[in-house]
Amino acid sequence: MTLRLILTRHAKSSWDDPLMSDHDRPLNERGKAAATDLGNWLVSRGYLPEQVLCSDAQRTWETWSMIAGQLPAKPVLDLKPTLYHASADVMLAVLRHASAGVVMMVGHNPGIAEFAQRIVARAPLNAEFQRFPTGATLVCEFAVDSWAEVNWAMGSADDFIVPRELIA
Repeated sequence: MTLRLILTRHAKSSWDDPLMSDHDRPLNERGKAAATDLGNWLVSRGYLPEQVLCSDAQRTWETWSMIAGQLPAKPVLDLKPTLYHASADVMLAVLRHASAGVVMMVGHNPGIAEFAQRIVARAPLNAEFQRFPTGATLVCEFAVDSWAEVNWAMGSADDFIVPRELIA
């Protein structure tokens, strides 16, 4: 069996209100457009999540919401407070409890960049992969029967995109 992971860093967020908590920062207009573009890209490639593991921060939830608006069906959404600024090890622990064949995780740097680098056997040939900028999305597959079996360097990178590459 093959399992697929879609790993997305939240889109650009707003810094307009310096008194707002980091957890509550929303997406800015550029971020909303980028997340919508990412949703369209996922659909165009047939990368359709069945379960979403998403940090409970405002900007990650909004990123997911804008992506979801483009999908033909809405997958199960699990808002996970533990994914808010999670380390790579915490992200792996959360992923190991996933239940669907195609799982999307939406999170934050620096943890998500480290997670992406460690989860694949070989990094995609894209200069932005190491940085994993806002909206970066990795699609990788695992030749295992259960998410509980997934470990570092087991993923096969199928695709990687950053929002600025989607601008026509």
